[in-house]
Amino acid sequence: MLKYVTIEKFSEISGYSEAAIRTKRRDGVWPEGLVFIKAPDGRLLIDVEGYEQWVEKGEASDQRRKAPLKSVSCIKASAAAKGSRSSPMPLI
Repeated sequence: MLKYVTIEKFSEISGYSEAAIRTKRRDGVWPEGLVFIKAPDGRLLIDVEGYEQWVEKGEASDQRRKAPLKSVSCIKASAAAKGSRSSPMPLI
């Protein structure tokens, strides 16, 4: 078997949909250089050995996972607590 396969081929052999594969890549679940690479022509390829390592040990998923972003309000806490009427309450 090849070390690197296209997303389409990996979808066929793994059972993951192409959308699921692209989402795992986008969200950093499968980090670049470990589970997928970008070929010199710009095409994304799945590293089958890297995927197997992720399945067996979960190592790839922890390498570059980012903490979820938190929303930051531009209004000072004291103004928000007082119910300031100069601007609407922020949407959360």
